Amino acid sequence: MRRREFITLIASAAVARPLTARSQARAPVIGLLTSRGPDDSPELMSAVRQGLKDTGFTEGQNVAIEYRFAGNQIERLPGLATDLVDRQVSVIVALTTPASLAAKQATTTIPVVFELGGDPIQLGLVASLNRPGGNVTGVTQLNQGVAPKRLELLHELLPTAHVIGRLVNPNNSASAGSQTNDDLPAAGILGLELHVVNASTARDFDAAFAKLIQLRAGGLVIDSDSFFTAQQEQLAALALRYKVPAIYETREFVAAGGLMSYGGNLAEAYRLAGVYAARILKGVIPAELPVQRVTKVELFLNLKTAKTLGINVPLPLSGRADEVIE
Repeated sequence: MRRREFITLIASAAVARPLTARSQARAPVIGLLTSRGPDDSPELMSAVRQGLKDTGFTEGQNVAIEYRFAGNQIERLPGLATDLVDRQVSVIVALTTPASLAAKQATTTIPVVFELGGDPIQLGLVASLNRPGGNVTGVTQLNQGVAPKRLELLHELLPTAHVIGRLVNPNNSASAGSQTNDDLPAAGILGLELHVVNASTARDFDAAFAKLIQLRAGGLVIDSDSFFTAQQEQLAALALRYKVPAIYETREFVAAGGLMSYGGNLAEAYRLAGVYAARILKGVIPAELPVQRVTKVELFLNLKTAKTLGINVPLPLSGRADEVIE
């Protein structure tokens, strides 16, 4: 009897192992496409995984993720998107505007969830925010609407500065053009002279800041761009070294020594992209998922940097800040 029970136990285990393996093999695969590098902002990748987990999917257990990082080389994105399509992933999560456009171009059948700062209608990604149509939906922070506010905040902090620089990544034409165009009317209303300086690699930064000094720019608005987000510590240090008061979109810029930031909660946008990917895995079609907008914007100030730059921060401005770093 004991021998028979032992043989039965071994046989059952032998059957269970292949069943488990087959179950794991059937786990859906998400293709994650981003213009960032693999070591850029790891907390944002964690936010995507958190969104998946919040909706019932844990990487390595009941879902697999194929990561494709362009390393801030936007020209690589179409090939990476095509590779994910060839691998027949269940859904593509495209993070940043260039990645979203590449994914949209690569497939009309595989669901695509984007995260970006621009207007997905103007970019041609969806027909409308409430009824996206097709295979694409996602999350936007609509940075075009926020960009002029950064310029206004910088003017409020630096009322005597009449020449302002705008740092733009020329390789990201879709984002750079729209944000700069949105800033021009605000600059005119405020009586500011706005000058665009370009940087597409870290090697360009010193020349860009030297140009700002030549222009006698009293401040700098840094374009919302994944490349600049990856380099925000260096940008904060350079702004301090060249004594150019600068504003960007993320708190991390201020924590690294930047003067000021104003923008949506990027981590929350990435988490929501993960939630949408999970909902699609559960059977919801993209056309039925309205584009979400991260509506909360946050203002952060670094008073230590302001003091180093000889800037007195008005109390009304510091009072409106979500956080003041001293």
